[in-house]
Amino acid sequence: MNTPDPTQLHIVTYNIHKGFSQFHRHLMVHELRDHLRTLGPDIVFLQEVQGHHSRNAKRFEGWPPLPQYEFLAENVWPSAAYGSNVIYGHGHHGNAILARFPIEHSHNQDVTQLRFERRGLLHCTINLPGLTKRLHCVCVHLSVFARSRRHQMDALAGYLEEIADPDSPLIIAGDFNDWRNEANELLAHRLEMIEAFGGAYGGLDSPGRSFPSKRPLLRLDRIYVRGFSVNKATMHSGAPWSKISDHAALSAHLTWADAEVPLLVP
Repeated sequence: MNTPDPTQLHIVTYNIHKGFSQFHRHLMVHELRDHLRTLGPDIVFLQEVQGHHSRNAKRFEGWPPLPQYEFLAENVWPSAAYGSNVIYGHGHHGNAILARFPIEHSHNQDVTQLRFERRGLLHCTINLPGLTKRLHCVCVHLSVFARSRRHQMDALAGYLEEIADPDSPLIIAGDFNDWRNEANELLAHRLEMIEAFGGAYGGLDSPGRSFPSKRPLLRLDRIYVRGFSVNKATMHSGAPWSKISDHAALSAHLTWADAEVPLLVP
């Protein structure tokens, strides 16, 4: 495996629907693993990751013996962090971050607003060799209710303002459920971040449409960055991605702002 260049980051965010196709008809975690590896990102932000499910393990042939985040990371992403948000008698699921670089610290912040809708924000600090500051990464899956989302974004911004220097490199990615595009005003401007599709293409159609994955109409999933320029942003919708999850996967190629290297051409 080639040593990744810390000044050139390729990241992906994906709501994996607990490893099932739309309407939970087919187990797709093996196809998911193959296609994530084909993309070859350095850091992966995953939502609706099944940490454990004893019933499905008995019901579905091919159910991985490992938690899904470990199964997906195996032999490719040496570092992985997981935060369980929804816990039930037969299992739990939440967010995960997989990385080629060392994850030095992880913290799952409970931002639940409604007791029937458990939510958490998974924060990791990642050591990028040669960079003087640690990279802060946050994987989010926000509420489907606007008022709760606003509280959650305020909690996230407050948390990051408290624990990270204002010039620290930062990536926030995941399922924002934010079809009103309030995150730009409530989160990105406050933390001086740019949205990946706007950063790559001048904001003409920012952010990208990601749901449903077969024919995306709603702009639910996002990648926000600080300290990086966005060279290329891609929405992975339609086949084969639409067979894996009801959300599209998003990817972005980033360049560390202090690095003098040529940009990719979209």
